[in-house]
Amino acid sequence: MVFSGLTFLLYFLPITIGLYFLRPSIRWKNGVLLASSLVFYAWGRPVWLLGMLFSALANYICALGMQNARGRTRRVWLYLGVAASLALLFVFKYLAFFVNTLLGIVSAQTRMTPLELPIGISFYTFQILTYTVDVYRGKQKAQPDFARLLLYVSCFPQLIAGPIVRYGDVAKEIDQRRTTPDDFAQGMARFALGLGKKALVANICAKIMEQLPLAGAGSLSFAGAWYAAFIYTLQIYFDFSGYSDMAIGLGRIFGFHYRENFDHPYIALSVRDFWRRWHISLGAFFREYVYIPLGGNRKGLKRTIINTLIVWGLTGLWHGASWTFILWGAYYGAILTLDLLGGKKLTQRLPDIVNRVCTFLLVMIGWVLFYYPTLGQAFRHLWAMLPFTGPFLDAAARDVIRSYSVLPLIFFALSLPLGKWFTALGRRLRLQPAFVNGLMAALMLVLCALSVLFIEGLSSNPFIYFQF
Repeated sequence: MVFSGLTFLLYFLPITIGLYFLRPSIRWKNGVLLASSLVFYAWGRPVWLLGMLFSALANYICALGMQNARGRTRRVWLYLGVAASLALLFVFKYLAFFVNTLLGIVSAQTRMTPLELPIGISFYTFQILTYTVDVYRGKQKAQPDFARLLLYVSCFPQLIAGPIVRYGDVAKEIDQRRTTPDDFAQGMARFALGLGKKALVANICAKIMEQLPLAGAGSLSFAGAWYAAFIYTLQIYFDFSGYSDMAIGLGRIFGFHYRENFDHPYIALSVRDFWRRWHISLGAFFREYVYIPLGGNRKGLKRTIINTLIVWGLTGLWHGASWTFILWGAYYGAILTLDLLGGKKLTQRLPDIVNRVCTFLLVMIGWVLFYYPTLGQAFRHLWAMLPFTGPFLDAAARDVIRSYSVLPLIFFALSLPLGKWFTALGRRLRLQPAFVNGLMAALMLVLCALSVLFIEGLSSNPFIYFQF
């Protein structure tokens, strides 16, 4: 089940909301939300529930053990909880990759068939780890009620593709929360915005990508290669930020206040600035639970570089067991290392517009690595992006560019902070809040209607980050 599917929009969500607000009791609300979350996750493959339940139960037991232990025993409970979750993630996501890599090294003819990856396993694994580690650090108390811990792990708004919600961010709201009329209205508006991003922009970009000759990435022209990279850059932003908007909006409806996950990343002044704006919750996780424990930037330049490369190697692997993801992580690790070695001083001397354009081009190149399943395909696409390596414009790309005209440029404009600009304009014009709120409500209704119309004609529209 996906947020942008008609089953979710027309049946699951209205029924869940109706039942949730049927009674004011927090116990009732938590029960409805937990039951609906388990149904939501089990909709495609009920067996996947077993993995999530195992990981949550193991860490529930270990956290309680930690709560009543001291010294080395506490560390043993921590290691057991972390190992249980990471072992589950490793078996499903990485075991076949590492086994097949070793088999390839010894020139064996057999290969291990990868296991089917449970949806959202990377996200809920990291969320569970924040709970266990924070209990060990003394930042949070162990949750004595397994049902409430399971609600944190399985809560459907952010279960499948984030944002990664740390236990400490919602611990109090699990025990006590309320939804005001303003919360409900703003949550619905945010959900509608995310739905529009997915249905009206990301899905159209996906259709454009389908019409470009990318299967072998061998017949791409120079302009076609850059055009495809640009379209995918738009698609992945509107797809993932759209999901995050819907998750944050749904959370608001049910009384949870999730942190922002995107902050207009395509206006970034540097790659470092880009990663402060893109998938903010993932960056925060690696910073707090990996980079800082390794020593961060407190132990000299050499150690800072090593820690940066470790974090980015893990970031690449987190996205998938593939050499393209590993290279994608290494690519950003290398750029940030150059930044530490003096690149930052150079970019600070350049005009902002130059830094923004250069950063955007570097990000586009990174998304080419991210898009392809094999290094060969990615390298052929990157080669085509170099001048004089092939024709300037192929017939297929020319036809696609003509068909969609300036639409991608409009989409790019929508990735800019237009909301902030329009808010500032409204203040200058001294528009009445009632007028602005009414206008926004009308726009959201139109956005929802158009989104449903677009979705109805699609047989499938999964989110890109569902694969992680």
